[in-house]
Amino acid sequence: MSGSQMRPAAHSLVPADTTEDVRTRGAGVSRQVAVLPVGSFEQHGAFLPLATDTLVACAIAREIAAAHPVHLLPPVTISCSHEHAAWPGTVSISSVTLHAVIRDIAASLRRSGVDALVVVNGHGGNYVLGNVVQESSARGERMALFPAPEDWETARVRAGVETSLLTDMHAGEIETSILLHAHPELIRPGYETSDFVADDRRHLLTLGMSAYTDSGVIGRPSLGSAEKGKGLLASLADSFGAYVSLLTSADDSVADTGDA
Repeated sequence: MSGSQMRPAAHSLVPADTTEDVRTRGAGVSRQVAVLPVGSFEQHGAFLPLATDTLVACAIAREIAAAHPVHLLPPVTISCSHEHAAWPGTVSISSVTLHAVIRDIAASLRRSGVDALVVVNGHGGNYVLGNVVQESSARGERMALFPAPEDWETARVRAGVETSLLTDMHAGEIETSILLHAHPELIRPGYETSDFVADDRRHLLTLGMSAYTDSGVIGRPSLGSAEKGKGLLASLADSFGAYVSLLTSADDSVADTGDA
């Protein structure tokens, strides 16, 4: 069987843990950490699937779960993709709804004894996730958002990604590389000839993506490779260690300051 045939298909994005798996894993750690992938359902040009951001977030989360004793959750698959509304297939929910979903999930986890949550964000337009984490932390809850721009930059350099984070905005070298590694069967022909650069996007929130690209691509997907995708995921899994240390710290002030 070839390597590509052995890779998990898209339907394996849902974790196969039983309740006993979660119980056993939780017994071996001082504080349980859950990992929630958040993606989107939006256009990614003619060669990447609408579910690209979800696939990327899940690939990162799976890599994290393979390296750290975390409770892996199924993904949130539709989020805030309003800037992509000009393209068929894109579906969005409001930022208010996404905010409420993350808060509800975190509250449910705490009731079951998992009091730390890391949101793995696969879509740059989910600005509200930063607010969710910021507000939750101010209440004394243990929550983090991953990857930070610094984590992506470290991964970009380590994996040999040539495109800067500014230029690699959408359906570019990074996303193409991760899917070439994790889900090559889902990539259509055309990424090799779809490069398009638009670094000045200052009116993106007002005008949407269609003001800056006809194809839906902003970046250099032609530079993508499975090797780079593997390197990106490995680097992100390494970076995640600092988040685990922070969220499982014995310093209860992280968790108690907002309970009064």
